Amino acid sequence: MIGTIKTKTDRGFGFITSPELGKDLFFHSNSLVGVTFDEIKEGDSVSFESEESPKGLNATNVQRA
Repeated sequence: MIGTIKTKTDRGFGFITSPELGKDLFFHSNSLVGVTFDEIKEGDSVSFESEESPKGLNATNVQRA
């Protein structure tokens, strides 16, 4: 799936907005592939996979699109 980095925190996580899913997904810096947390910026286009967690959908395998 394709989305956009909506927000990032200084604690190593953020949210991706996904038009395909119609909702925002949580992502953690551990989910990034081929890019560091400091290299991505709000507004960057990313590709990702999603997985269900007890707190909702999480983005995994997040990389620049």
